[in-house]
Amino acid sequence: MRDKRTSPQPPLRFVTCGSVDDGKSTLLGRLLYDSKHVYDDHLDTAIEESKRFGTQQGDLDLALLIDGLQAERDQKITVDVAYRYFSTPRRSFLVADAPGHEQYTCNLGTGASNADVALLLVDARNGVVTQTRRHVCVVDLLAIRHLIVAVNKMDLQNWQQSPFEKVQQDLLEYSKNLQFETITCIPISALHGDNVATRSENANWYQGQTLIENLESIDVQTTATQQPFRMPVQWVNRPTSDFRGYAGTISTGQIETGDTVVGCLTQETANVTGIFDGDQSVSRAAAGQAVTVLLDREIEMGRGDVVSDPINPADVSDQFAAKLIWLNNDPMYPHRQYRIKIGTQTTSCRILDLRYVINVNTFSHEASHELQRNEIGYVKLSTSKPVVYDAYQSDRTLGGFILIDRISNETVGAGMIDFSLRRASNIKWQDFEIDKTTRGARFRQKPCVIWLTGLSGAGKSTIANALEEMLVGGGHHCYVLDGDNLRHGLNRDLGFTEADRIANIKRVAEVAKLFVDAGLIAIVSLISPFRNERRMARELVDTDEFIEVFVNTPLHICEARDPKGLYKKARSGELINFTGVDSPYEPPENPELLLLTEDTDQDVLALRIFEYLNENGYLK
Repeated sequence: MRDKRTSPQPPLRFVTCGSVDDGKSTLLGRLLYDSKHVYDDHLDTAIEESKRFGTQQGDLDLALLIDGLQAERDQKITVDVAYRYFSTPRRSFLVADAPGHEQYTCNLGTGASNADVALLLVDARNGVVTQTRRHVCVVDLLAIRHLIVAVNKMDLQNWQQSPFEKVQQDLLEYSKNLQFETITCIPISALHGDNVATRSENANWYQGQTLIENLESIDVQTTATQQPFRMPVQWVNRPTSDFRGYAGTISTGQIETGDTVVGCLTQETANVTGIFDGDQSVSRAAAGQAVTVLLDREIEMGRGDVVSDPINPADVSDQFAAKLIWLNNDPMYPHRQYRIKIGTQTTSCRILDLRYVINVNTFSHEASHELQRNEIGYVKLSTSKPVVYDAYQSDRTLGGFILIDRISNETVGAGMIDFSLRRASNIKWQDFEIDKTTRGARFRQKPCVIWLTGLSGAGKSTIANALEEMLVGGGHHCYVLDGDNLRHGLNRDLGFTEADRIANIKRVAEVAKLFVDAGLIAIVSLISPFRNERRMARELVDTDEFIEVFVNTPLHICEARDPKGLYKKARSGELINFTGVDSPYEPPENPELLLLTEDTDQDVLALRIFEYLNENGYLK
């Protein structure tokens, strides 16, 4: 590597963003080249490629210094964030290079999540476009407080001052209600290096710093060490019987031996007797350090808990208001369940409500029933168990979260917690002396949910009716929750969009749970086409209280039966979003019972369920 210079300072972390073709690759190549951080073989290859294609520079296309990864992005081999390192005599830098394509806006969240500064490129010819505003909005949501705007390709505007001032005015106007501490606009030509590392003679009207000067001097002194102490526990380290340490990375604050700390989930306190940074014993540690903390007594604390300042501890809740950036191609629908990861905590959650979608152009709040890819919404969400959190504005680690699809395991959303919902702390579960086991024993049965799923016309309601007759005839207590009947009352306000179907299943599942608590056998007859929602229904009750029954009738037979004439209407276009025609059905993968109805009488199939209940101890 040619004349590589290093800096003793810790690197300034910044993320680059901007629309496609705004010159981001060229600027990064310029920064690497001018700071002498290009390997010899890479530089020689870039020079040869530049000569072969006859670039404007004549000897080097700067974009080629990083476009290896860009080419992979364009071929959809990777759309991840690339990280680059370079340094000057005054400072070192770690750059997160986010993709510029609109469909990859979500990747900006990855690069910006740990950045101190955002470097936004704007093409002087195009000015502030929708993607520019979207990037500014995401950067602000991710609590980056310093924004540098590089107005690029000024050479193609003959270095006129007016295009630069127009960009500056538009961005300042757009950002006036955002929370940036500094916004600095710099006119540059990444191609020729004007105002990047050296001041341009072409812009005598500009009296500010060059880009490098600004990056070197910008003050991003973290206040993390001045905040209350927080350390999410990654694991409990017990190499020997007499050593028990709590390992994790300190997110905010600092700690010393002798300090008192608290485990947030149990509220147990203890005193710090030792701190290990790797295998070295230290007396003090601060934000950013990965350490193992020893306490003077064992407390009930493991992965997912947080060691905290006892005077100003982190909060615990199971319901939140949060901003959410949706990352998945499939829309986000309220009531669907996901897995949520906050710090070292992972649990199930569901979106209770989508309050509104944020218009990135006007910041107006727009009503919507779903959140599309790259959209930013304001949601209420609920976790299946209490989690430790801080507001994102004060702690990115305990305030930021990701949502994970429960089936594909893909990351589908990234969010920032604003606050806990008041009802999470004000509403408590009231326990009663009589429980479901006692109630069920009085009815000589073990309460459960029998969930019949299948296409319309599969025979679910007929089987449910026959099963109810058998159970009541045997002296047992049960009730059929039929999908059509419930739409006359409980779910009368719901249509048949995917969002409404999810809400429909959620309500039925909650009612079935109440029936189980009452000691009854709840027989649910519902198409319930989505695995995710059936899994949600299963998890509302205990493991052995949910019996999934797949009434497996081929589509052509259901369509031939068509007892309500719905398939005919769907085929003619009178009905939309009809399962099996223009809306998918996801069959169960491992149901407790599989009923093949093609050549079997419905009463016989109902008897199979009755026998299953009897053989497995549900009927006494």
